[in-house]
Amino acid sequence: MTNVRVLAQSSLTRPQVVGVLAAVLLGSTLRSATGAEDWPSWRGPRGTGSVPSGSIPSQWTTNTVAWKAELPGKGGSTPIVVGQRVILTCPSGGEDAVLAFDTSGKRLWSTSLGPESSAKHRTLGSSCNASPVSDGTLVFVSFKSGHFAALDMSGAVKWKTHLVERFGAEKLYWDAGSSPVVSGDQVILARLHGGESWVAGFDKATGALRWRAERDFEAPSENDNGYATPVLVRHDGRDAFLLWGADRLTAHEAKDGALLWTAGGFNPGGKANWPAIATPVISGDIAVVPVGRDDRPGQASLYGVRLGGRGDVTESHRVWAREDLGVFVTTPAEDQGRVYLLRHRGEVVCVNAGDGAVVWSDALPKGSAPYYASPLVVNGVLYAAREDGVVFVARVREKFEVLGENPMGERIVATPVASGNRLLLRGDRHLLCVGGG
Repeated sequence: MTNVRVLAQSSLTRPQVVGVLAAVLLGSTLRSATGAEDWPSWRGPRGTGSVPSGSIPSQWTTNTVAWKAELPGKGGSTPIVVGQRVILTCPSGGEDAVLAFDTSGKRLWSTSLGPESSAKHRTLGSSCNASPVSDGTLVFVSFKSGHFAALDMSGAVKWKTHLVERFGAEKLYWDAGSSPVVSGDQVILARLHGGESWVAGFDKATGALRWRAERDFEAPSENDNGYATPVLVRHDGRDAFLLWGADRLTAHEAKDGALLWTAGGFNPGGKANWPAIATPVISGDIAVVPVGRDDRPGQASLYGVRLGGRGDVTESHRVWAREDLGVFVTTPAEDQGRVYLLRHRGEVVCVNAGDGAVVWSDALPKGSAPYYASPLVVNGVLYAAREDGVVFVARVREKFEVLGENPMGERIVATPVASGNRLLLRGDRHLLCVGGG
């Protein structure tokens, strides 16, 4: 694969070095409220789908897992780890619920929030696709039904609101999937759909609406449907976030949602039915943006966009573009300046974030099922869960080497999570823990 267009100088200038340092500082800020082994949000403590250390087994069976806890319903959300609790959203008795387990797999509590919404995608979807997020004290959850709430670590509801009742139905082709994120004393939630699109900040302590910013762009059919999660960044020393959807990447002030800059040109042919599912990943001062869908031939690409600037930065901040590879549902993982793509049918590609060059490309053992769970990288080892429940383990830092192939016996669409030396897997029927020694 050599089809990369370098569109701007990619060597680090002094302002770019400042941007890299800001990204590092942001990672420190995100980790400060939680413990060293916590996984407080969908893509982990650094927002990259990776952690630098950990020793998790590469081979196991359903009989040798550390523990397995039965779940009351099917959901696609990823568990989070906060202190000694594993927390996830799950349908329970026809209601949206939040469940907590201890590190031995014992259920500590279950809190129901109200009736769930039926899934549009019968095999993959649920009302519980958005993952929880925590600041170390409270847990914030959002559901397709419109339930949006904060709970404390004992499962008590601190506040609850209903987004559908307040703002109308979310007009998506499929089931809601964008997860909330925490920035300072706010919870930020995006709603990009076929109606009035916006991103909003809610007070962490009370749930009161602090601000709501319009986020409407003209886009081909279904491209305005957003399932990607906001990405926290720093901009000129201030908290900010990126939002991907409607064929646009936008940056906003975290304090009030004000638009800082926008980048377009990702879909020059105006191709329809390209919903924003995979979330961009940050490496240094580069946002790596997955575009299109690689479940269809020739309809996926990948872009590198430099952070910063003001106004329309489409031409000035696009560093590179690849039109020969991309992903569909799976969000890339980043580790040590390299970005790992897990493609729809199991191809794994390592890309240098600075210039878009392919370091290597290989593939996991073939199967009939695709991949919907995003990849996890722990200390240079990648964990990939295929839809049919087979979890692959591969060394990826310098070269690709498959280390293990582990069938779990049930569908997995939720992304694997690491906590210290533990791997958490959420299937259709069980929450499983591997390792932990």
